[in-house]
Amino acid sequence: MKKLFAIIAMVGVFSLGATQSMMAQDEAPAADAAATEQVDSAAVDTAAVEEEVEAAEEVAPMEEEQGESIHKELKTKFIEGDAGFMSLVSIALVFGLAFCIERIIYLSLAEVNAKKLMAEIEEKLAKGDIEGAKTICRNTRGPVASICYQGLMRINEGIENVERSVTAYGGVQASYLEQGCSWITLFIAMAPSLGFLGTVIGMVMAFDQIQQAGDISPTVVAGGMKVALITTIFGIVVALILQLFYNYILSKIETITSHMEESTISLLDMCMKYNLKK
Repeated sequence: MKKLFAIIAMVGVFSLGATQSMMAQDEAPAADAAATEQVDSAAVDTAAVEEEVEAAEEVAPMEEEQGESIHKELKTKFIEGDAGFMSLVSIALVFGLAFCIERIIYLSLAEVNAKKLMAEIEEKLAKGDIEGAKTICRNTRGPVASICYQGLMRINEGIENVERSVTAYGGVQASYLEQGCSWITLFIAMAPSLGFLGTVIGMVMAFDQIQQAGDISPTVVAGGMKVALITTIFGIVVALILQLFYNYILSKIETITSHMEESTISLLDMCMKYNLKK
């Protein structure tokens, strides 16, 4: 019996070893296949990344070339349009934009939350604190606060004096808002006028060339006509740019003016209530 058990144990050990070796042989190709797949996928990913980098490197020079070509084209057209007249139109554009930017900054700083300001003033007046209301106006920028301060300065002199003071000072503040706008309109008118002047001079050049050549061929007229058309186009483009800025400035002036009028009416109502409480 002991020998039989020993034989059975030996057979089991041998069969277990054979099974493990067969499993190891089966797993080895699978591992090799997985490793091969990982290597292949890594190679594909590397190739894709390299293709993307190459595409990006190709696109960047194309964009730079396009930017340079546009710059060169504008420079060429500027020279072809007679540098003298094109420079005058460019000066009109620069000065016009300078005035536009100055007005936009000024009007942006002049804008305040008028409703919040009037609520704070009303709160102080309800408590009888006129000096506190004046302090709020002094510490707030913009024409609305300045008008309210002028009205509060005469709150004890009667509603009529307050109204006259506010109305007069409102006109002064409105003139400050519109200061410099006349220069913008001047440059808007000058830009196309200079372009048309270049057009007329270009036509005169074309007729001079016809007279000198004694022939009306397209090649003779083309030079003067080209100068005329380029200066006209440039002048109209400058006028359109300045006109857009000017309309934006006018819209801001209208907004601030409406806030001034609403705040004036509110201040007069507050002054009447304050005088009645007295």
